[in-house]
Amino acid sequence: MDLSLVQTFLLYCAAINYGILLLWFAVFTLAHDAVYRLHTRWFRLSRESFDALNYGGVAVYKIGIMLFVLVPLLAVTLMKT
Repeated sequence: MDLSLVQTFLLYCAAINYGILLLWFAVFTLAHDAVYRLHTRWFRLSRESFDALNYGGVAVYKIGIMLFVLVPLLAVTLMKT
């Protein structure tokens, strides 16, 4: 497999993942109350718990992007030079 193909694949993965992250942030900030009401139908959550869970989820997702996409992308880029 060609390294440039792997690099292109990882770049697309990074772009898609950061798009999902930006969408999550936009929905959480712009429609916070509606999303909170939707989730409290299923779970008993305080606003503080809901915010903390979302904050933690965003943090875990960002760490996952760094570990599984950006670090391999950096390694492949360094291998090509």
